Amino acid sequence: MAITRWEPFQEIERWEPFRWEPFRDIETLQRQMNRLFDRLMPSGNGERRALAFMPSAEMEETADEFHLKLEVPGLEPKDINIQVTENSVSISGERKEETRTEEKGMFRSEFHYGRFERVIPLPAHIQSDKVKAEYRNGILNLTLPKVEEEKRKAVKIEVV
Repeated sequence: MAITRWEPFQEIERWEPFRWEPFRDIETLQRQMNRLFDRLMPSGNGERRALAFMPSAEMEETADEFHLKLEVPGLEPKDINIQVTENSVSISGERKEETRTEEKGMFRSEFHYGRFERVIPLPAHIQSDKVKAEYRNGILNLTLPKVEEEKRKAVKIEVV
């Protein structure tokens, strides 16, 4: 699943009273919202479809690299798939549900199980062959070094 910019009124460049169709734009917005809820809400049989959860992320940029942290607790490193291109990072995996039977008493679970995928666009090109990943205490840390020409260099400009 790719992250795309949501622009609900992109088709309206300027208001023309005889050509503007507000209900068509409202229907488009409604279809987009329905698709979003279909992906995130349970299906008719009580199971979640598509994405079970979306891991939280933090990204910090330095002069030489990006540091990306994702919160993915309860996984083993072998359950995490990371794919890096020069301008985006895709992290996916699956949290499998443990089989548990209770004969007496009540059982309630608020854990999210299932597949997840998160694609994060990067504001600069990176060296995809030099990315480092570390997973500890439920946090995935990625170090994404920038391509040499993408590194920001301070240049002094003389005022005349």
